[in-house]
Amino acid sequence: MAVGKSVPMLDSVARVTGTVPYPSNLKLPDMLVGKIFRSRVPHAHVMKLDVSAAERLPGVVAIVTAADFAGDDKPNLHFGSPIQDQPIVAGDRIRYIGEPLALIAAESAAVADQAMDLIELEYEELSAVFDAEQAMLPGAPILHEASPDNIVRHSKLRRGDIDAGFAAADEIVEEVFSSPMAQQASLETHVATARWKEGKLTVWTGSQSPYTVRRVLGAIFDLDLENVRVIVPPLGGGFGGKGNVRIQPMAAALAWKVGNRPVKLMMTRAEEFVTVTKHAAKIMIKSGVKFDGTFTAREVSIYWNGGAYASSSAHLVPAGMLRAIGPYRIPAVHVDSYGIYTNLPIAAAYRGAMSSQGVFAHESHMDTIAHLLGIDPLELRTKNLLRTDDLFATGERLHDIHFVECLEAAAYGLGWHEPLQSDNGTIKKRGRGLAVMMKNTIANSYSECRIELDAEGRVTLFVSTVEMGQGGHTALAQIAAEALGVPIEVLAVTGPDTAETPPDAQTASSRSTHMMGNAVLDGAASLRQQLAEAAAPILEWSPDDLSVADGYVFVTTQPQARIPYTEVLGRNNIDALTATGKYSTNEGKLDPDTGQGISTPDWHQGAGACEVEVDTQTGKVTVLRYHSASFAGRVVNPTLAGLQNDGNVIFGMGASLLEEVAIDGGQITNPNLSDYMLPSFLDTPVELKNVSLEEEGSSFQGIGEMTLPPVAPAIANAIYDAVGARIRDLPLTAEKVLRGIQGRTDHER
Repeated sequence: MAVGKSVPMLDSVARVTGTVPYPSNLKLPDMLVGKIFRSRVPHAHVMKLDVSAAERLPGVVAIVTAADFAGDDKPNLHFGSPIQDQPIVAGDRIRYIGEPLALIAAESAAVADQAMDLIELEYEELSAVFDAEQAMLPGAPILHEASPDNIVRHSKLRRGDIDAGFAAADEIVEEVFSSPMAQQASLETHVATARWKEGKLTVWTGSQSPYTVRRVLGAIFDLDLENVRVIVPPLGGGFGGKGNVRIQPMAAALAWKVGNRPVKLMMTRAEEFVTVTKHAAKIMIKSGVKFDGTFTAREVSIYWNGGAYASSSAHLVPAGMLRAIGPYRIPAVHVDSYGIYTNLPIAAAYRGAMSSQGVFAHESHMDTIAHLLGIDPLELRTKNLLRTDDLFATGERLHDIHFVECLEAAAYGLGWHEPLQSDNGTIKKRGRGLAVMMKNTIANSYSECRIELDAEGRVTLFVSTVEMGQGGHTALAQIAAEALGVPIEVLAVTGPDTAETPPDAQTASSRSTHMMGNAVLDGAASLRQQLAEAAAPILEWSPDDLSVADGYVFVTTQPQARIPYTEVLGRNNIDALTATGKYSTNEGKLDPDTGQGISTPDWHQGAGACEVEVDTQTGKVTVLRYHSASFAGRVVNPTLAGLQNDGNVIFGMGASLLEEVAIDGGQITNPNLSDYMLPSFLDTPVELKNVSLEEEGSSFQGIGEMTLPPVAPAIANAIYDAVGARIRDLPLTAEKVLRGIQGRTDHER
């Protein structure tokens, strides 16, 4: 049994020895260096862009501007998935500081830097808008003529009579919460190397969505998809920022202009901050509740700052709508979720996309209500949490639901009802907090794999699941090994490579183990059937009378009558058997006017509980203990699952306590890892524990993001428990906590 064992990652030795072939390390013969000339103003009309002096500089091979895309036989300037509103390089309009205006391919980075100094740019600056709500007001600068209200997408959910729900309430509670722009901060920055040869394009890149990149590049250059090859080596982190399409069109355009040499484009750390960010969000939440803790209504308005181009916002805004409601039984729900254009860098997925912002709001809000009603926060939640067969706000009936179990596992693991240790005098106060989350995954999705068994007994699994440190390939290898009855040592995983590996939607939304895992099971079943059919003449039994397991084909009723896989292939003169496995989900669809329907094939579930210490003189918050729980359905690899859970918590502590992209007039002022604060091991709780819950009969469920969204509200709730200060704006800095303590004290006086 390979599933359920803590098998080391397949590439563990390479990771320890530093030999993982990350895309940033790729070197090709005659490879050129790519650089980007960027805007220094947030909004402007381009009057003149002169690159002639830069082109004459020795060592400069090619420069790409918007002029290269003018003409019927030229590539398309604009791209996007699903809205094609983003130019590869800006034409006559600049929409944010850092927007690419020209691309340089040179013999060295030093030459490219010299060339940028020679580019002449003249522009007429325009009014800019950086706040999402202000961008929606009449008279605000318009970023795209097709969206005169600057709204990328407005998603709506309507269920029940909201007015009657509030009228029936004993208490109505209204709060506003905010989450700032943040950066995914992967250790490896965005990178893409492109090469054209005989009319075909090959791109090596760090991407979570290789098939999306292939499709978009094919559309830009009007290529048949078989003429676009996207190869994705292991990534040095993704966290959602490398989903969708980022810098690959620029690398491909440079290589297209050069013609016969590869070009490598790799972002600096500062460039990462203008390549992709987390959505800043403002969430207004209003709830009606009875004195006994029964909810009657909830109304939510969400303003997502999407930046200058639609990118992922178009499909994340409706997901964020659902994730901001909370996993509770509420008869009347009314939600408006707005994705909005502003003159800031593009916002996209950030580990647990759109969940962290929404969970911070609804779980902090739940604690406010619990304290108002005098009900224990755990009791209020368990009273209202959704269970299997309940209806969610979308009207869909839920299955395999374990919110209560997750929350109780986290709370009781922490010792929720046990007395807190005594305070250190009167200066440092301790408190506890908890939170629970629900997250939908991609509703209509597809995964495919190919499995090959050769005559030597070796098995190769071809998948387009991206390995980015999460152990995805190891988990899939374990599933395949168990399904085929072979030791994991004979199994290798290859991909993604769109010329070699079958299509997969993307490695995101915690979908890979479930989606590709089931595709692997399907492929393994097909391969076992082929083995049975090939062995049937040898064993002189019908294939239906044979079983395939543990490296043998044998007669089901006479297990001693068996033959090894290798002998089956050898005696049939078969070099290799190959099978394809597929798995899809296609039932998801929500009414655009009401949000009613089926939103997801399954709900991801997680919870967290923590104990903090607050220094009342400085506001400093120390997380002493943190317990997390996620519902895994069936755990493939306990060690990797635990690392995912704990990694989520540590990642989430950054967004909770430290991280915020600072902006002044559209200019990011902390685009480096000295000024942009990330959590270190010194910030990790002394007691950090997790549990992955299983259920007999359940399938593999995603856990890659489940314990992250509860972190911020659990800490915020613990701060309130300790010192009575409710902080509604992330991050939970010492300054905000101290102001909250002082404000409470002044009010009490």
